[in-house]
Amino acid sequence: AELNYRQAIEINPQHLGGYINLHRLFDLSGKTNQAIDFAKKISQSYPDELFWGLKQYLVLPILYQNEEEINFYRHRFTEGLKTIINSLNLTTETLRKNALDTIKEHNNFFLAYQGKNDLNLQSQYGDLLERIIKANNWCNLGEIKKKKIQKKKIRVGYISSYLRNHTVGKLYLGWIKNHNRDHFEIYCYHLLGQTPLKDELTVKYQEYSDQFFTIEASDLENECQKIINSDLDILVFLDIGMESAIYPIAASRLAPIQCLTWGHPVTSGIPTIDYFLSSELMEPQNAQEHYREKLIFLPNISICYPQPSLPEQILDRSFFQLKKDSIIYLSCQSLFKYLPQYDYIFPRIAQQIKDAQFLFLSFYDSKGERITDLFKHRLQESFRKFDLNSEEYCLFLPRLNTQQYLSLNLISDVYLDTFSWSGGNTTLEAIACNLPVVTCPGELMRGRHSYGILKMLGVTETIASCEEEYIEIAVRLGSDLSYREEIREKIQANHHRLYDDLECIKALEKFYQDVIKIQNVT
Repeated sequence: AELNYRQAIEINPQHLGGYINLHRLFDLSGKTNQAIDFAKKISQSYPDELFWGLKQYLVLPILYQNEEEINFYRHRFTEGLKTIINSLNLTTETLRKNALDTIKEHNNFFLAYQGKNDLNLQSQYGDLLERIIKANNWCNLGEIKKKKIQKKKIRVGYISSYLRNHTVGKLYLGWIKNHNRDHFEIYCYHLLGQTPLKDELTVKYQEYSDQFFTIEASDLENECQKIINSDLDILVFLDIGMESAIYPIAASRLAPIQCLTWGHPVTSGIPTIDYFLSSELMEPQNAQEHYREKLIFLPNISICYPQPSLPEQILDRSFFQLKKDSIIYLSCQSLFKYLPQYDYIFPRIAQQIKDAQFLFLSFYDSKGERITDLFKHRLQESFRKFDLNSEEYCLFLPRLNTQQYLSLNLISDVYLDTFSWSGGNTTLEAIACNLPVVTCPGELMRGRHSYGILKMLGVTETIASCEEEYIEIAVRLGSDLSYREEIREKIQANHHRLYDDLECIKALEKFYQDVIKIQNVT
């Protein structure tokens, strides 16, 4: 395909389709620099097209090779965003509509995986979104915030593209299920993109909702009328930043009070989002410095998460082609969570645990093989610095079904959490399997999920204060069987402290009631 598109450009250098196809080809294959180059060429021909400006300046790699590359792309993003803001042209109806269509197709998902405080950049982008929404008079909801709330029950709406078997869907079903129906009416909105996905968890969301709607991304403005017609008091976005179609919805005022929670744990930066619902155990002391929204601390880990059911038949190590007597360190995060400055952790552990096997999951989409190979190369370089061969220690498994994945947790010895962006749902599932979790809390909430979970569980022995202590804990768990079993037993004995927590539901509902009182007074 690349050869054909390049030949088309050689025959006709003005052939825009060839440039567009090459951009898409490189973007799909994870070749960020090449994708940017062709976006730049197209942007030169169409300087007023916001879409190609975003593709030129705001595209980020999925995986970085070193810290210098992170800093380079962050600086590029920062300067590019300024250029876009200063040059945005909304003077004609066509330009306004094109800008609106563009923000339905772009998100800053990978920005949060650089491990930095994104408040300033997200706020700039949030202001850009609001500017485009207002210019288009989209949904025409300017007066909705002023209305008084006088219903007998508070109407709360929850919206996400992931009201299904997905991390977000798993984390928040407990909220929907356990709301007090004497005081609250619950509305759920499932945003469907190009590939609509519904499953057994979607059915549960439907069952636990008073009203359940699907929102088609292909016709957002008309579809959002469903939310307006619901006459909500509070609208809660379970995540903003994972799907581009959520942005114009979030940048509109569809309810008097609008909140965001940590399905994608980074500030939205959008002026129309009033509150961020977070966890008191996961946030650092200076947490408000990371959010544009007013931060609300819900008790414990802030979610009512049911204890996962374990498979009746556990697959053994031979199924996964693992060594029978090795010490299995499971590290099962999406590969973009692994920042290059922490790669050395694995060979440092391997130096002391000679029979260690580190298990990773291969990347999961059309870019999968290339991204997985890039990460393998990083590990090879890191292990080589310690005179070790990464291929003797590191194993990459394909994506697994639920039975396979939970079996893998059950037969592993230690769970190695990622730095900067820790496990959430994966940690909750690992603990259900009594798997010891090694974590080191970061500066931002998204690097403190496992920390908060272990604090609530009451198993703090495996929480490290620094990278060196992280290595020490991982080595001790790998080398000391009796200590490892002691931690396993403590995890199992404390399950009741972690799962099906209703305290956070009561606090959430009290926040809703209190904020409604404030709204009515003002």
